[in-house]
Amino acid sequence: MYIDRLKHELNIIKKMNYEGYFLIVSDYIKWAKDNDIPVGPGRGSGAGSLVAWCLSITDVDPIKFNLIFERFLNPDRISMPDFDIDFCEEKRDLVFEYLTNKYKESVAHIITFGKLKARMVIRDVGRVLGLPYGFVDSISKMIPFDPSRPQSLSQCIAGEPRLQKLVNDDPRVKKLTDLSLKLEGLNRNVATHAAGVVIADKKLTEVVPLYKDASADLLLPSTQFDMYSAENAGLVKFDFLGLKTLTVINNTQKLVRKIDKNFNIENISYEDQKVFELLSSGNTAGLFQIESAGMREALLQMKPNHIEDIIALVALYRPGPMSNIPTYNDCKHGRQTPDYLHPLLEDILKPTYGVIIYQEQVMQIAQKLSGFTAGQADLLRRAMGKKKRAELEKQKQGFIAGALKKGITKDVAAGIFLKIEPFAEYGFNKSHAAAYAIIAYQTAFLKTYHDKEFFSASMTMDISNQNKLSEFYEELKRQNIDIIRPDINKCYADFQSNGNNYFYALGAIKSVGFEAVSNIIKERNINGNFKSINDITGTLCVDIISNGEGQFSYRCFRRDPEDNSGWYPYGAESYFLYSTCQEAQKAAYKVVSWLNKE
Repeated sequence: MYIDRLKHELNIIKKMNYEGYFLIVSDYIKWAKDNDIPVGPGRGSGAGSLVAWCLSITDVDPIKFNLIFERFLNPDRISMPDFDIDFCEEKRDLVFEYLTNKYKESVAHIITFGKLKARMVIRDVGRVLGLPYGFVDSISKMIPFDPSRPQSLSQCIAGEPRLQKLVNDDPRVKKLTDLSLKLEGLNRNVATHAAGVVIADKKLTEVVPLYKDASADLLLPSTQFDMYSAENAGLVKFDFLGLKTLTVINNTQKLVRKIDKNFNIENISYEDQKVFELLSSGNTAGLFQIESAGMREALLQMKPNHIEDIIALVALYRPGPMSNIPTYNDCKHGRQTPDYLHPLLEDILKPTYGVIIYQEQVMQIAQKLSGFTAGQADLLRRAMGKKKRAELEKQKQGFIAGALKKGITKDVAAGIFLKIEPFAEYGFNKSHAAAYAIIAYQTAFLKTYHDKEFFSASMTMDISNQNKLSEFYEELKRQNIDIIRPDINKCYADFQSNGNNYFYALGAIKSVGFEAVSNIIKERNINGNFKSINDITGTLCVDIISNGEGQFSYRCFRRDPEDNSGWYPYGAESYFLYSTCQEAQKAAYKVVSWLNKE
């Protein structure tokens, strides 16, 4: 099976002349892995390629998960392959550095253009016309703002009676909107594509003009063409995305290896029932893709017991297909009989209990029922998704004709086509769902067996996000994990665990700064714990204080013994900085009178 699939894919890749593309992607991924840069198991339809798996581009076995190569590369539809690769957020720039060194003047980022949209053009034109800010602001706020469904300025005016009235009654607003309508859609500013990079077989200056933003801290220049124009010019785009969860997994693994040096996340079992028990409990705080309240509720209802359940949930938990979660759960737990549409389709729909979840299932149905090739099935899937009536009708006739050849009546074939059509509209790419389900499972495994290390890595990753830290803090308390509050002599710059204790990060203290805390920890390691010197009554003390930059001073404090409510600055305070903790302590003994008496 594997050999036949490999030959099939290689024939298509060679026919389409994409060998170089696969080898380039494989090269920088292998370099990243060899240099301790976490790389995701896959993303998008590329995870459906066995060749990609063999080249270490992905870590997903497409045969095991029944993924279709033609969903990624269709010989019947000529288009560029597109591997979206997730890298550790903190180390992604190192990959760019590698590309710079390897390809030199043949690699660049891709420029993007910010356009003047309805609200922005009103504000900009109003500023040029010298209209009062408050006046222009009130007009711009009449324009609906919905990034998911953007409207043109003319549509906004037509749909807002208040704005229409102002246009008709106020000459200033009339002039403002007339000019804005003419300027709307023009490029306003430039930026760099968040993930896209192009690589050429020659100097890029021979193909496209380049742009260098002096204010941006980027190793690579950018093309002056956007990604569509760059592709039209013959350039190949590669996508480098950042995913912080990869860093969390990698850092957790390093902490675990202090206890078990042989631990490797790549060797874990994906059928561990303790992990599924954790998932079924809804205890998913900190887990990739499945930590939201809605996801927790879905997991409580689903009670997953194998990896296919997690893949299905990643695909189902979206507007539209979400309504099929109850059907999936009812069929899974025997409360409802699955509907396989036709006996020939049972093998395809049985893993998802009769619910069509994936785009690949639509393709498989067309192949099984109507004899479509994988490439033809992908064209059908695309036609259903885009709702182009002429193309859809053409595909429908082909679907029915193919079914007739297999002895299926026209009415039955037409009925099945109508049933699968709505699913194709919002069906999910299983290749992507499988890759992300693997990451989700890995985080669940770490939380199940190495919770303290997992929390340490997760909280350190979100060390500046107070809301996220609060969520983790509550989770630690729910799990009865002892938390050592910030202590200059016990805690560290980042979050750490030691046996049954969990040490809160000094670096998480607001306005302290990670670098300053690191210097404090360094001094503690060299010269021992920081000290407070108390008098015999317990009402006075002297603290040796670090400024976080390797310099020290001292300060006196007092407290009221009656209420024992805390320490307050009192008396002597050093304004001179000393190079060591011991020097500051000696100076304090010379100045503070009660220290000399002890």
